[in-house]
Amino acid sequence: MGSISLSQQAQKAGAADLQSARRIALWLFVMCGLVAAMVIVGGATRLTDSGLSITEWQPVTGAVPPLSEAAWLEEFEKYKTIPEYQEVNYGMSLEQFKAIYWWEWGHRFVGRVIGLAFIFPLLFFVVTGQTKRTLALKLFGLFLLGGLQGALGWYMVQSGLADRIDVSQYRLAAHLSLAVILFGLMFWLALNLWPSPKTDASRGLFLGAAVLSFGIFAQMMLGAFVAGLRGGRSFNTWPLMDGKLFPDGYFVGSAGLNDLFETIAAAQFNHRMGAYLVAAGAVWFWVAARKTAIEPRARLVLAAVGLQIVLGVWTLLAATPISLGLLHQAGALGVFTAVLYAAHGIRHRVIDA
Repeated sequence: MGSISLSQQAQKAGAADLQSARRIALWLFVMCGLVAAMVIVGGATRLTDSGLSITEWQPVTGAVPPLSEAAWLEEFEKYKTIPEYQEVNYGMSLEQFKAIYWWEWGHRFVGRVIGLAFIFPLLFFVVTGQTKRTLALKLFGLFLLGGLQGALGWYMVQSGLADRIDVSQYRLAAHLSLAVILFGLMFWLALNLWPSPKTDASRGLFLGAAVLSFGIFAQMMLGAFVAGLRGGRSFNTWPLMDGKLFPDGYFVGSAGLNDLFETIAAAQFNHRMGAYLVAAGAVWFWVAARKTAIEPRARLVLAAVGLQIVLGVWTLLAATPISLGLLHQAGALGVFTAVLYAAHGIRHRVIDA
């Protein structure tokens, strides 16, 4: 009787652990959605030239927008002191300022929502004993990484407040890269906590998926340089760039190797070539995964990459309107999610992450 009782208790404990893992995984999936929204709203601030409209970083008091005409005028006067207003938007009206201000405020507000939506459930899971120590440390590490992302965002904004009319494309790429890394870590951890079967795929296929994941991440960073230089509104032809395979002005030598990241021609050419390489990698991954249990996920990656390339060409030919630009950015996250999902399917689930 005693042994049966202990066995039943062990089964109940195991079921409780599984339920807790599911709850935490669902929460992390929701957090991934919020981070994706943050990235897309960030893209909107870039496409609407709104990123420098708030010239101070106030993590707490900045959550409250201007509530009176006097407060709006005060914010507007601060904006008038920076080069972007003086050289690009000189003479804009208060109503025009409000339009760009709301985009940047919304971007920062989503960041604050993410912080609150992460820390309070995390504390609840820890206090109620639903997380093991290792998992709790990983989750707190993700929270700290999110805080670092906010600080990096302000570091990016600072680059456009004094000597430039725009933010540094290098800091923009760094800001996006940390957001994508945070998204990827949360998504992978959520998959670890969600039951999934083993596959018959090889270790080499997992390595291929890992390389493809890195390639897609790198391609997203190349896209960040295009966005940072507003390169999507130039060379709006395809497959050639204004009639040439290799564009004029790709490497002028004035800034050394930095020319590869500081000219529109170079940024857009690099992004185009990156897309072709990713497409080739996705085809290889699908072919290698055929006749394995991972083939449906590899097919999903191939479809996502193909759709994203079509969307990218459409966005380019249309000279990057806001709607297509944001859809293309969302598509990039979709491709990244698909390849992580495929890579994770090659490994066995680890319940304690």
